[in-house]
Amino acid sequence: MSDQRDVLEVDVLFVGGGPAGLAGALHLTQLIEAHNRAAAAGGGAPLGDVAIAVLEKASEIGAHGISGCVMDPRGLKELLPDYREKGAPIEADVTSDDLFLFTKRGQIRFPFLPPPLQNHGNHVISLGALEKWLGGLVEATGAYVLPNMAAVDALFEGDQMVGVRTGDKGIDRQGNRKPNFEPGADVKAKVTVLAEGVRGSLAKKLSPKLRLEERSAPQIYATGVKEVWQLPAGRVPKGRVVHTMGFPLDTETFGGGFLYGMDGDKLTVGFVTGLDYRNPTTDPHGIFQEFKRHPYVAALLDGGTILSYGAKAIPEGGFYAMPRLSWAGGMMVGDSAAFLNGPRLKGVHLAIKSGMLAAETAFEALLAGKFDAVTLGAYDSKFRASWAWQELRGVRNFHSGFEHGLWAGMLNTGLQLVTGGRGLGERPTWEPGHARMRTLAAAGVVSILLEQTQRGYDNERTFTKVNDVFHSGTKHDEDQPSHLLVSDTSICATRCREEYGNPCQHFCPANVYEMVPDGDRGAIKLKLNPSNCVHCKTCDIADPYQIITWVPPEGGGGPNYVHL
Repeated sequence: MSDQRDVLEVDVLFVGGGPAGLAGALHLTQLIEAHNRAAAAGGGAPLGDVAIAVLEKASEIGAHGISGCVMDPRGLKELLPDYREKGAPIEADVTSDDLFLFTKRGQIRFPFLPPPLQNHGNHVISLGALEKWLGGLVEATGAYVLPNMAAVDALFEGDQMVGVRTGDKGIDRQGNRKPNFEPGADVKAKVTVLAEGVRGSLAKKLSPKLRLEERSAPQIYATGVKEVWQLPAGRVPKGRVVHTMGFPLDTETFGGGFLYGMDGDKLTVGFVTGLDYRNPTTDPHGIFQEFKRHPYVAALLDGGTILSYGAKAIPEGGFYAMPRLSWAGGMMVGDSAAFLNGPRLKGVHLAIKSGMLAAETAFEALLAGKFDAVTLGAYDSKFRASWAWQELRGVRNFHSGFEHGLWAGMLNTGLQLVTGGRGLGERPTWEPGHARMRTLAAAGVVSILLEQTQRGYDNERTFTKVNDVFHSGTKHDEDQPSHLLVSDTSICATRCREEYGNPCQHFCPANVYEMVPDGDRGAIKLKLNPSNCVHCKTCDIADPYQIITWVPPEGGGGPNYVHL
């Protein structure tokens, strides 16, 4: 077993194989090819061979792709105007839209659709399939596409970022080297683009060091829980899009449901729950199961079969919560940088655009041979001059409007449409979501164990967290160090039990956190099940004490989202 690390040297590195990273890599190859053609025709100097790499922690490109489903094609059209001719995996064009307010036993259909939820011209997609297709296009250009490689540390020379280090493989749960031990590689680059997705682990590490968030509001998150079902033929037309508000949420909690008709009589059904909730027993997975029991949804699922399950955190803070996007040697794109339009429930087109803007900045840096903070700062300027900036600024006060509940949020959203995004007033900052969680006493609720909340699930339409983890295809080598780091487990057994009732067992949608007996005197302790983790990052976000840190497990582990 050698301690020698392999070193891969490239010019531009994209960390993350989602739509932002893949679009950035593909666009950079387009820019280089066009430049070299023009240089050959006009006698200028070509760039020559430029090495581009995409690192992805999943077992293959697309395996961790869950967010999206209804995509605005604007970004993809800019990247590939002939995307349909090139075989983009579009499930369906949107054919109809509806918005319902759910009560416990019925629903009220909105007589008109708010403009943000009008989806004419958009596509229903499987994001994993789109990523796999984009990955093939990137690989065909000669760029490196490297799955099974989880970036765990940033490499610096002085103040300049010069790449990343990938995680070691073959470490057992005690931290000892197994016979198959393999040290991680150092991937060095002139420009490194972080495209890790929401709550990226490298971005989280770098933000304090580089002061990326010192002028930003705290990011606010939600957790989306989703399943894909195979339905009887003709049950739901492909391209049918339904969004819901109300049940099973209380009026203090942000969120809503969605139903998307896909090709082949498949239905995406899901629910988004804001992680700035007040009740410490709030359970996004449990809320989703209740959503499926609503008569409208239950009728759609009757006779159907679940195909897949997944969960993912969503950056809802918007424009005011966006970090600084660039630094010496590096940039940040996609969900890592909060490129998401909350009222539209869309981020894929913005992720693609952000990747393209980063690629244009990297291209200009390669031409100039400069990779300092000033040169890469052009990315921030390009963003401010783009339609992505205009779109996000126009909804800058969306989420903060829901701080006082559903009805105030709806009023604020309506006013934003006629005030250029101002709504009821500018809210450039707020408290982080976890700080809004009330104690058991303040919320007027009692502590409850997770197993008690799941007793009524039939595992035909409603599923326990363990069964849904099975539907996600999640696999980890169980004999590896836990990638969920709890800095002080004594808090779990004492203060958190007394004050909040151990909310980790509720907010985790994968049964990773269990409170189990510790002796025979009523004491409890935390039991971790890291092999269940679906990489949603909810625990890193929602813990009221902020003592949980999610770090990447061994590369190749995690969910396998076949249909999401």
